[in-house]
Amino acid sequence: MVWFKKKTPLEYIIYSAIILGGILIDQLSKFLVFKFMHLYESIPLIKGFLHITYTTNDGAAFGMMDGARWVFIVVSLIAILVFGAYLYLGHADNWLYAVALGMVISGGIGNMIDRLGLGFYVNPVTGNGEVIDFIDFCGIWNAIFNGADSFVCVGAGLLILALVIDIVKESKEEKAKKAALGKENDSDGK
Repeated sequence: MVWFKKKTPLEYIIYSAIILGGILIDQLSKFLVFKFMHLYESIPLIKGFLHITYTTNDGAAFGMMDGARWVFIVVSLIAILVFGAYLYLGHADNWLYAVALGMVISGGIGNMIDRLGLGFYVNPVTGNGEVIDFIDFCGIWNAIFNGADSFVCVGAGLLILALVIDIVKESKEEKAKKAALGKENDSDGK
């Protein structure tokens, strides 16, 4: 197996731009909520459907498993390092993989910044950093989330799509090879 597949400088710039852009969008949106809203305040954008609701959590995406902060710091760090290595060592063979990995990495880093207490909200009781959540689809999901959570989920969805496309492509190539071998065998036997 080849450990490093060299890419062009432009590809590395694009990878970095995707990651840094996602982190910037995530942190800027959290800053605006932190700066201009009160904790637990809710502002309807589309009444009864989409609100900006300021809350925090120290668990996973969508506020799941509150209180498991260190578990998510470790798991996120491992995922960021593995996906980052895969991307920067040149194994993202097409743009869909690269965008998907960049989104997952940026989302992981965005929430990691908050969990490590480097973000905008530190719980006054525990002194721990917590993730700011604010996207609230009222009644559709029973959870409030943020940009980083969205990047991770959309990125994961794109990774699945890229894998499915690759599986279908490989299956078609395998069928074409078998068909070509079958034609060769038929012509040899005549």
